[in-house]
Amino acid sequence: MPRRDDGHPISVTPFAGRVRVHRDGVHIADSGHALALEEADYPTVFYLPRGDVAMDRLTPSDHRTHCPHKGEARYFSLDGEGGDNAVWSYETPYPAVAAIKGHLAFYPDKVELEVLPPG
Repeated sequence: MPRRDDGHPISVTPFAGRVRVHRDGVHIADSGHALALEEADYPTVFYLPRGDVAMDRLTPSDHRTHCPHKGEARYFSLDGEGGDNAVWSYETPYPAVAAIKGHLAFYPDKVELEVLPPG
């Protein structure tokens, strides 16, 4: 559902393809049920359901940030150098992006993110 009331458009839609995440050759996630979040002029961010993520590879972090359009994000780290706060989640997102609840996103500069088109 797009949110345009403050000139900052956001939409969340199901992604028809597949998203895979690896780090240093280690499988982290594989999902055919990702959501694509489009926000203003930023690159698309893929949110994967927790059930499609190897949660045992993530370590909860104390790091938190606040987005005025999505809410408070909590973070997870991955093993290895550069893996700090590589993954985030909005546990109680604002209504305009409620669909991302229960999903995780990954910084593409901290993981290998493979986005496969439908078909």
